[in-house]
Amino acid sequence: MDDSGDPQGRVAPFGLAAAAALLCGVAASLQLPVLPSVWALASAFFGGALLWICGRRLRLPGVLVCGLALAGLHASLSMALRLPAALEGQDLVVAGQVVDLPQVEPGRVAFRFRVDRNEAQTKALRGRLLQLSWYAPRKQRGDHAGVDAQFGRAQRTLLPGSRWRLPLRLRAPRGLRNPGTIDTEKRALAARIAATGYVRDPLAAQQLAPALGIDAWRWRMSARIANAVASPSSRFVRALALGDTRGLDDADWTTLRAAGLTHLIAISGFHVAMVAGFIALLVAGLWWLLPTLGKHVPRIHAAAIAALLGAAGYAAVAGFALPTVRTLLMIGLVALARLLRRAQRASDALALVAIAVLLVDPLSVVAPGFWLSFGGVAWLLWCLPGNGERGWRVQLRGFFSAQAVATIGLLPLTVMLFGQASLAGPLANMVAIPWWSLVVVPLALLGTALDAAWPGVGAWSWQLAAWAFDLAWPGFQWLGRSPLSLWWLPEPGWYAVPLALLASVWLLLPRGIPGKPLALLLWLPLLWPSLHLPRTGEFELVVLDVGQGLSVLVRTSSRNLLYDMGPAKPDGFDAGASAVVPALHALGVHRLDRAVVSHGDNDHAGGYPAVMQGFPAGLTWFPQGMRSPAAPGTQSQYRTQACRVGIGWRWDGVAFRFLHPPDYFPYFGNESSCVLRVQAANGASALVTGDIPDVIERALVWRDLASVRSEVVVVAHHGSKGSSDPDFVAATGARLALISAGYGNRFNHPNPLAVARWRNAGAQVATTLDTGAQRVHLGVGEIAFEAERERRPRLWDARRRSP
Repeated sequence: MDDSGDPQGRVAPFGLAAAAALLCGVAASLQLPVLPSVWALASAFFGGALLWICGRRLRLPGVLVCGLALAGLHASLSMALRLPAALEGQDLVVAGQVVDLPQVEPGRVAFRFRVDRNEAQTKALRGRLLQLSWYAPRKQRGDHAGVDAQFGRAQRTLLPGSRWRLPLRLRAPRGLRNPGTIDTEKRALAARIAATGYVRDPLAAQQLAPALGIDAWRWRMSARIANAVASPSSRFVRALALGDTRGLDDADWTTLRAAGLTHLIAISGFHVAMVAGFIALLVAGLWWLLPTLGKHVPRIHAAAIAALLGAAGYAAVAGFALPTVRTLLMIGLVALARLLRRAQRASDALALVAIAVLLVDPLSVVAPGFWLSFGGVAWLLWCLPGNGERGWRVQLRGFFSAQAVATIGLLPLTVMLFGQASLAGPLANMVAIPWWSLVVVPLALLGTALDAAWPGVGAWSWQLAAWAFDLAWPGFQWLGRSPLSLWWLPEPGWYAVPLALLASVWLLLPRGIPGKPLALLLWLPLLWPSLHLPRTGEFELVVLDVGQGLSVLVRTSSRNLLYDMGPAKPDGFDAGASAVVPALHALGVHRLDRAVVSHGDNDHAGGYPAVMQGFPAGLTWFPQGMRSPAAPGTQSQYRTQACRVGIGWRWDGVAFRFLHPPDYFPYFGNESSCVLRVQAANGASALVTGDIPDVIERALVWRDLASVRSEVVVVAHHGSKGSSDPDFVAATGARLALISAGYGNRFNHPNPLAVARWRNAGAQVATTLDTGAQRVHLGVGEIAFEAERERRPRLWDARRRSP
């Protein structure tokens, strides 16, 4: 499988060049804003496949076209499987099976549900995968005792592998779009999730069959570990033994990210390879002790088959997660080469696995793990070729060299995929890789194997695994809190990653190559990208996409103000943590100089604790009489002040002033919202109005007509019918009206009449449920508007147009 081909220049059909061409085609297809027709994609796929198989000099173009068309076909199918628009918001009753491990959280159970293929009542959902939630009852409605009991039953019996008939309310996958935040629509596409929703009537839910299958076994084994290990570290033993990360909380993941250890905490490809190698050694040792076995099956064949079976079993224990499947394919190819007695280079095996993964599931390239696993192995193969040397010194030097290669080579991908880098990662991995992989994981697996054969016997091994884990974990927690922890980086330009990869290649070339220090300059666009900050006298307004809520960032050339922080819901969704904080990091915000909580409603103040934890503001304003939105016990940490008419200040030539509420105005909720006006040096201004109703809008017009006039208005109360008074709309003279509203919200915001008032007054109306995050630059020249969904259009975009 030598990629050098023959003297005529032909390329090997399954070599490195073919794998690279296939990957390029798949990646290019998924960057398209829209896809060609299915017939065009199918024709391109068969034409490309023909050139791949039979072509000579046109083999690589054929592979490229084949990858592009195959990814397009998979994406088209995944999009076609999504819930039809006619069924959104309808009450449906479907039968199916719970798949994977349900996530039990305060107030809800989150789980995936595979609809039966013979489902009679809802044919459009046959065989499709749903992401569902079963919520705890709201105390103000219904049969409290009955619903409470049913929710408790769901927590106990909604097990993986069980079959249910559920009344559901569904919608197509839909996510928020902000700089730096997770694209949930992309994840839904890759996972082939057809709809998301919730159990509409828990009392009508009916269990059809008990839990069965490998996932049910994983759940039972996870419960045994939890019962056998009293230490809090049992959650990590469950993660390393079974890939069950449900017990890890936000603090655990924060520590793991800060220390650069997230790739090790669940079952990874490295763990699967380790299990396969251990089983192969055991079988080889058995054949060595009993030479007569070799008369029936050669030792090398027996070891290869045993390694493959062991890897398959361990991958099944992990629920066939993508990293384990990739490693399983690689082990299968190596085993096949052993059975056929054919020598195979590591690079050829890597190319074959990449081709196999891409052909089976081309949408796997949207997962960060794909790039990190293949990228890491490729770097190691290129930079650390085997030289046949032995001895512990050589092995130790190779281990440290591998850490250096992984750190330098994967840094550009890590920044591109996560917007962060861990300076503590190399140090933490030097301890965690050998200790967890050679001590903790084998003990956890030994306990699982023993307990599976003889229930109760494996407890001692799990306890030892937890004890061994506890020895190193405090050190990793210290590293996670140290200055070497996470380094958040702004979102770079498209050219930054290619330049950084070129710099990595340059730095990792053999000794003696000149000019290596100059390679560091190529990392500058990635590590210190241009933030495109406003100039003195100008400002930028960023309305973040937080669903049914509001959060607005106002930036001058050196200062930052955040107005509201989005909602935090009982089901665990916190817009402050999941949308606002990542967006601030991606936008290059290092600190908040001021914050404004317009009023106490959850959709405006719910995310305040999470945002303040990540970006403590120098001063926070909120209406007088409002209860502090800070988390209990932390109020004294923050400086606060009441917003009142006339309070103003100036940053970098930009004027800020509150227009409402007036002195001695009692706290009435929406009516007391802080109204902020921001004005650039050239007079261009923006008005941020919170949730004020029309009566307050009319009062603002009556009190100070000149101050109301603004080129940009963040529309009050998400565009409800009780706001956007006609006189107020006319008085603003706005050219751009921005509305923050969540898709499918129960209030039906924005109201069509309110939207019509702004449009009839000559304003362009933009709603976050259509545009995602909105960025407006005010200063010299025309108002510059940019929508996140338009800036980066994606074929999986599930937006719905507002009225």
